[in-house]
Amino acid sequence: MKNYIGFVFIILSFMSCKQSENSVKLEQPKNDIVIGQLDSMYSTILGESREFWIHIPKSAKDNSSYKTQYPVLYLLDGPSHFSSVTGMIEQLSPANGNMSIPEMIVVGIANTNRSLDFTPSQVDIDFISGDSLPFASGGGNKFLDFLEMELIPHVEKTYPASHYRTFVGHSFGGLSVINALADRQHLFNKCIAIDPSLWWDNRAFLIGADSILSIHKFKGKALYLGVANTLEAGMTIDKVQSDGVPDTNFTVHIKSILQFADSLEVKKDNELLFEWKHYDNDDHGSVPLIAEYDALRFLFSWYKLEGVNDFFSENSTLTAEDLLKIIDTHYAKISDKFGYTVIPTENFINSIGNGFMYNEMPDKAYALLILNIKNYPKSANVYETLGDYYLFQSDTLNAIKQFKKGYIIENKEQLKIKLEALAPEQL
Repeated sequence: MKNYIGFVFIILSFMSCKQSENSVKLEQPKNDIVIGQLDSMYSTILGESREFWIHIPKSAKDNSSYKTQYPVLYLLDGPSHFSSVTGMIEQLSPANGNMSIPEMIVVGIANTNRSLDFTPSQVDIDFISGDSLPFASGGGNKFLDFLEMELIPHVEKTYPASHYRTFVGHSFGGLSVINALADRQHLFNKCIAIDPSLWWDNRAFLIGADSILSIHKFKGKALYLGVANTLEAGMTIDKVQSDGVPDTNFTVHIKSILQFADSLEVKKDNELLFEWKHYDNDDHGSVPLIAEYDALRFLFSWYKLEGVNDFFSENSTLTAEDLLKIIDTHYAKISDKFGYTVIPTENFINSIGNGFMYNEMPDKAYALLILNIKNYPKSANVYETLGDYYLFQSDTLNAIKQFKKGYIIENKEQLKIKLEALAPEQL
């Protein structure tokens, strides 16, 4: 049997992603819970039609029209990772009341020939075994041309997508991510390379990328590198990196990644924000989920709003004005990072406001609910929440006024029920 086939975790990854790509069509019954939509375009660069999966944050729509911009995460092997990544982003973002990372558009990219798309050079012979490789290769730069000149412009024209981009890839996909970072520094702000196949072409690509990362500056760019445990029994990271361990199908993969990580750690002058982690309990197939989680937390560590809990203390002397100042300053910093204006999401401010209301801090609650009305004047929900605030303060007349404002904007059944109970003549 060919030695190359023994490189089980690489071949299995190749096969599983290829199987996923063969079943791109989605059936969406009316009662389905839909997390995305299917899009496609014809690529003149690749000479074929390409499909991709799109997730748009729920907060992106206001009366069926897009109202803001969102950072975009471009996800290789999209059909294999789309549901887990979109779920993770929703869980950690304001969509679920959290502030660990921003809401994002996710573009899950499918392939017609994965190995061709992701490898930066054509290789016909396995450098270890001397056997012929069983798949096509060398189309990596052409694939990046497709991303840069066709897919990304299409996404940014069609969806509420900003120019702030994150690129995620696993295995051969991780190789493509490193290729983009080294060769197209302008294309992505953040990169996540998970157990990348840096052994490719007898490490020729690795040597070239390492040289580029030494010469150029990467200010404002960041890379997270996830490393799976692909060590043989009895082997440790220290042992596999020692000079006495030869390149084999089961050592060259992790040795190449560790060589890359060690090299990047000392390249402080290139200004690249870099972190890597070895996942001792995860193999090549299981590592993407946990690595993506850690990567997103690392890459957007500056996104979380800190200091709000201090305002809930009974002994706090902080005022509503102080609270608004903290929020304003924080989102000014976020806007500076993204390169466009970002305001706090409606649901996030409502959730904090309700917290102050139920903790009998009405001045802070009121300040936040008014902020929401300023930011989202066409939302029925912000007026309903302010109406609830007035009811909580036993101010029925002002509650009715706010419920009616919301009901004029949107004939919500919940608002109708509240108005019928308080002032049926207002309907």
